[in-house]
Amino acid sequence: MKKTAVLFGMLAMLVLSSVDTWAQCAMCRGSVESTIGNGRNNVGVGLNTGIVYLFVMPYLIVAVIGYLWYRNSKRDQAAREFVNSRIKHAYSQN
Repeated sequence: MKKTAVLFGMLAMLVLSSVDTWAQCAMCRGSVESTIGNGRNNVGVGLNTGIVYLFVMPYLIVAVIGYLWYRNSKRDQAAREFVNSRIKHAYSQN
């Protein structure tokens, strides 16, 4: 559990520290180049932020669902082991 938390924390720090990530499609690039030609750069920054946000969110959602699934399966396994140990203990007393 601690190992998973450390791994998740390191992954989160890696994702959050990548500020200079740039990604653009061809149409967005053309739009940004035309606005930069007019002397404005705020459109390009907003488009890059939106594209990176749309790129990261599905992976983040899958990671959260996977973590929750893993945590619940570990909890269920511990409960099953507890019940099995109680059953074995009850049979050993007879």
